[in-house]
Amino acid sequence: MAKVVAISGYKPSELGLFQKNHPAISFIKLAIRRELERFLEEGLEWVIISGQLGTELWAAEVVFELQQLHPELQLGLITPFLNQEENWNEQNKELYESVLIGADFVDSITKKKYEGPWQFRLKNQFFLEKSDALILFYDHEKEGGPKYLYETAQKYKENHPYDLRLFGFYDLQIIVEESQQDQY
Repeated sequence: MAKVVAISGYKPSELGLFQKNHPAISFIKLAIRRELERFLEEGLEWVIISGQLGTELWAAEVVFELQQLHPELQLGLITPFLNQEENWNEQNKELYESVLIGADFVDSITKKKYEGPWQFRLKNQFFLEKSDALILFYDHEKEGGPKYLYETAQKYKENHPYDLRLFGFYDLQIIVEESQQDQY
């Protein structure tokens, strides 16, 4: 039974999604929602993210929607380092700020500004140790940033009971096709 679920995946730039209202985002959010609803049936209490642009902030928006039906569901935003958003554009900063305001818990793992990739590795390990499951938007055909968390999770699973749930582009294609069928 997963009480705490971490969520991560691709950033918008890795997907070529540069508009916040791109239709693909709604299908990504639907995939996240379906996974979270399964976990909610099993007693999910917390979702944790590191606040990265893309999958993680979209997941936060899904959590906020689900909180309307499940007020007990909580969101933790735990960044790898301080001020990760300082070089983002205004639109991305606004989205990040809205997630910060809505989160039930906010903290930073290293308590310092960005120093190097080690902070991301530390964040990946922290997330695996502090959660029961990981929902990861990752496809083996398109590696990108999620590859590192995926590989760390695979190693972690060798010695720990851990629920790793991936969804990729094929899963999104099925969701698109289902929604098109629903329209007819």
